[in-house]
Amino acid sequence: MPLAGDLVTLLLFDVSGPLLPFGAAPGTYEGGGRDQRPVAAGPNPLLGRLDPGLGPRLAALPCELVWATTWMDDANDCVGPLLGLPRLDVVDWPGTAEQEERDRRAGLHWKTRTLLDRAGGRPFVWVDDEIGDADRAWVAAHHGNRALLHRVDPRRGLRYDDLDVIEDWLRGP
Repeated sequence: MPLAGDLVTLLLFDVSGPLLPFGAAPGTYEGGGRDQRPVAAGPNPLLGRLDPGLGPRLAALPCELVWATTWMDDANDCVGPLLGLPRLDVVDWPGTAEQEERDRRAGLHWKTRTLLDRAGGRPFVWVDDEIGDADRAWVAAHHGNRALLHRVDPRRGLRYDDLDVIEDWLRGP
């Protein structure tokens, strides 16, 4: 846990791709123990791709979890409960179409500027399936604190080895 006066690190994470892998069939995740059951998808069949073992692992990380997804608050209503997560803050996407087009031409992900603003100088981890080298370079040039931009393979989704990397980074200097 952070010491008094330390800035709490944010973990900003996407849903589609990292938590809902595009290449996974329902119930095909790393899973926790033998009694691990797939989540009930309900009206959205993609939710059956959630690995319920990710929720406890995410919740145990020494950081503040924040949804950074176009699911917006639906992530709290649909995804979070299936993972056993409490309601989390949600990033608001105020960007304009013009700014998104300039960023796209520059090779920058449309989320990058907003997430850097959301971090507000705090250390942060961004977990997404669309992070590129331009995003890493832009954050390095414009953020005065530690940042880990962790790209997840959208066919596999967030895996336990990804969480190990993130946890090691969070516990680092």
